[in-house]
Amino acid sequence: MSTAVTNRPARRRSPITRAAGRRSPAPPSRRGTTDGPGRGAAALPLRGLKGLVLLLCCAVVVIPFVAVVSTSLADKRQITRSGGFVLWPDHPSLYAYRAVLSGGVVTRSLMVSIGITVVGTLLALACTTMLAYALSRPGTFAGKPILLTVLFTLMFSPGIIPSYLVVKELGLLNSYWSLIVPVMVNGFNVIVMRSFFMDLPQDILDSARIDGAGEFRVLVRIVLPLSKAVLAVVGLFYAVGFWNSFFTAMLYINDTAKWPLQLVLRTYVVNNAPLGADNIAALGTTPPPQQSLQMAVLVISLVPILLVYPFLQKHFAKGVMVGAVKG
Repeated sequence: MSTAVTNRPARRRSPITRAAGRRSPAPPSRRGTTDGPGRGAAALPLRGLKGLVLLLCCAVVVIPFVAVVSTSLADKRQITRSGGFVLWPDHPSLYAYRAVLSGGVVTRSLMVSIGITVVGTLLALACTTMLAYALSRPGTFAGKPILLTVLFTLMFSPGIIPSYLVVKELGLLNSYWSLIVPVMVNGFNVIVMRSFFMDLPQDILDSARIDGAGEFRVLVRIVLPLSKAVLAVVGLFYAVGFWNSFFTAMLYINDTAKWPLQLVLRTYVVNNAPLGADNIAALGTTPPPQQSLQMAVLVISLVPILLVYPFLQKHFAKGVMVGAVKG
C-alpha cells in the first residue's frame, strides 16, 4: 500500500498557477530574517520625526498661552528686561488681576458679557428648541415653508447694512438686546436639533399623548430629558457666540459704559490703548505695568469658556456626531 502511494505521479500545475507562484511575494513569515529588523530600524527615525512634529505643534500652542499668563503675573522690572513677554515670572503676583477686577471698566464689561451670555444663551436655546421640535413633528402648520426659510438663511446672509437698519427700526440701538435678538435663532443649530428630535422613538411620544399629555408637556417632560447631548452642544455654540460678540457690539453699542469684555479687549489690548487710572481702581501709588494689565484682561476673557468646556465635553462629541450624521 505504501509503495502505491509513493509511486503516484506528481500533480501537474497549470501554467497560470506556476506563473502566479513565481510572481507572488513570499509571506512575511517566510522572508529572510534580515528584512524584519531592517524595516523596524527604518521605522524608528520616522516615529521620532512624527513625535518631534507633534512636540513642535504643542509648543506652538502652549508657549504663547504660557507667555500671556506669565506676563500677567510678572513685575515691571522683569517685563522690561525680557522685552515685553515673560515665560516664567521670578516673583509672581496677582496685582494686575486685583487692579482690573476691583471696579474699573474691565469689571463692568465682564459683568456685561456674563449677563449677555447667560440671558442670550437661555433665550436662544428656548427659541431654537421650540422651533426645532415643531419642525420635527409631522403635520405642523406651515412646517415646510418655515423649514425652507430656515435653510434659506444658511445660504444667503442679509449683510451688515440691512441688519443694522432692522436693528435701528426696532429701536434696539445702544441696547443690550441688539446683541441678543438678531442672533437668537441660528439656522444651523435648528437643523441639528431637528435632526436629533426626529430620531427619538415615536412610540414614547405617542404613549405620552395617549396618557393625555399635550405637545408642550411632551416637549418638557419627555423630549428634553432625552436630549441633553444636543442641548449641551447647541448651548455651547450659543454661549461662545454671545461671549465673543465683538463685531455686533462695535456696530450697535455706542455707549462705552455698555461695552462687553471683547470690545474692551480690542480697545486696550489690540489697539494698545493705555488703561488709565480712571479705568482701574487705585490700589496704591504704583500702578501695575501696562503689559501686565493687558495680559490680565486677555486671560480674564479666556477663563470662563475654558471653565465651561470640560463640563460639556462628555456631551460634545455625541451631540455633534448625531446631528452631523442624521442631518
